[in-house]
Amino acid sequence: MSDSPSEYLHVAGNSTDRVVALPDSLTSIAAERQTIAQLLAIGTALSDCLNLTELLDLILAKSREITCSDAGSVYLIDRSHGEPKLIFKAAQNDSLPHLSFELASIPLNLESLAGYVATTSESLNIPDAYALTDDVPYKFDRHFDLEFAYRTVSVLVLPMQNRDGETIGVLQLIDRKLKADLRITPTNALSITQPYSDWERQIVRSLASQAAISIERNHLLDSIEELFAGFITASVQIIESRDPTTAGHSERVAKLSLRLSEEVNDVTTGILAPLRFSARQLQEIRYAALLHDFGKISIPEEIVQKSKKLYPHQLTELTHRFNLLRQTWKLECAEQKFNYLLNPPIAVRHQPGDNCLHCGYVSQLDLELNTKLDRLQSYWELVNKLNQPDVVNTSEFAQQLETIVTDLHQLAQYTYRDLDGKFQPLLTPAEIEQLLIPRGTLTATERAIVESHVSHTYDFLCQIPWTKHLQDVPKIAGSHHEKLDGSGYPRGLTTAAIPIQSQIMTIADIYDALTASDRPYKPRLSLDRSLSILRQEAAAGKLNLHLLELFEQRQVYSVINSI
Repeated sequence: MSDSPSEYLHVAGNSTDRVVALPDSLTSIAAERQTIAQLLAIGTALSDCLNLTELLDLILAKSREITCSDAGSVYLIDRSHGEPKLIFKAAQNDSLPHLSFELASIPLNLESLAGYVATTSESLNIPDAYALTDDVPYKFDRHFDLEFAYRTVSVLVLPMQNRDGETIGVLQLIDRKLKADLRITPTNALSITQPYSDWERQIVRSLASQAAISIERNHLLDSIEELFAGFITASVQIIESRDPTTAGHSERVAKLSLRLSEEVNDVTTGILAPLRFSARQLQEIRYAALLHDFGKISIPEEIVQKSKKLYPHQLTELTHRFNLLRQTWKLECAEQKFNYLLNPPIAVRHQPGDNCLHCGYVSQLDLELNTKLDRLQSYWELVNKLNQPDVVNTSEFAQQLETIVTDLHQLAQYTYRDLDGKFQPLLTPAEIEQLLIPRGTLTATERAIVESHVSHTYDFLCQIPWTKHLQDVPKIAGSHHEKLDGSGYPRGLTTAAIPIQSQIMTIADIYDALTASDRPYKPRLSLDRSLSILRQEAAAGKLNLHLLELFEQRQVYSVINSI
């Protein structure tokens, strides 16, 4: 900004051009209008900037532009840990353009220029930093000038105050130059710089306050995002605490989904080349992946944690029934022996040796009892084998399936007497159904309940007032079990209706489910076997083949180190 009193207007006439000197009053009005226009433009720019680093650089650059300052810096007050201090957050210097600045802190006291302003909220307008008198509490630190062959002359230090009048930082401008393109050295600094005017102090102080409000808004937005991120983390912990066997699943799916999305961004040829995910969209994918199983909070814990076909309490109850039946048979056998010996059907005395009719009868009772007990034990062993996940699908059981079903129905004919003296089936129809589950540990009813977690997830996430940049989180998370051919759930969507983000998450979710070592109801599969299964699903038109090829080629799975 120039302090020159003479400005000129070029006037075009009909035949000759002439230059007319503008009065000082018109020059002042023009300058003020230009400054107002600059301030309005700066205000708009500050309101549009959401990144703190970019915001601080913008504040500093615009303040230097208005005042024609060679250099400047921004400090923010940090009150988060122990004693408050000033954090050096941004610096610019036209005369030393390639110099890098490191994050540092200085004490919040009266000894430094920035510390004095931050403490007192008073501005400092210093014509020459090297000519400070001894009666002021602050000192200018010349270390920078000496190390980098610079000369600080005029300095303007202003508090950055929020709408409550609280100082949250300090804006420091250095060396107001006569012309913007001049470069300062220790030898020319005094001749090409000038003190800051009081008018500039007022303008920049106003700008500093506006900047403080923008910084505070930025801090508030960051705090809101941190708060929301904390809510998501807590939500994931709640989900996984209900089923410790799948702890870490949501985080692993988020890592896989995010990495695959980033790899998509790097594709330059082929069908995936037009796809690009912004930073906000990547955040949206991460949140959706972290929360994709949140609906499981509505599923009964015994179903979520079911590791065998029979629930633990069912197996315990069945154990008691078998034991009760064994003891009942033994008692009945003993009672038969007792009654026989009290009232033998034939009046023949006991004879030593193998020809005793009474001993033979008793032995026959023992033989029949042992035969029944052996048969019951074989049934018990069958029940325990069938209780294991996926055992029905093994070749051993497949060959004997008809015999096994027959044995179970025969077992169902066995009864025991309960405490009320009523006869009850040793094995109920519901338990037979559970034991014959061909895959996994869930009955059709239980599986439907588990699959409903996707709908619950969607309904829950729809209750959250997402920002515009995150508004698709419910849709992405609520579609991660859909398949491209319409065979998925809960809505049976096909390719066009399934968000590409959900297609990414589906691959990540299946891969982690196959390779995770924390599932008690299934063994962990190798990398090759897991990728083979994914390829089969893609070949069948269920998964996005292009995304899967990228997943495999770029070794996206390595991000979770699960293999």
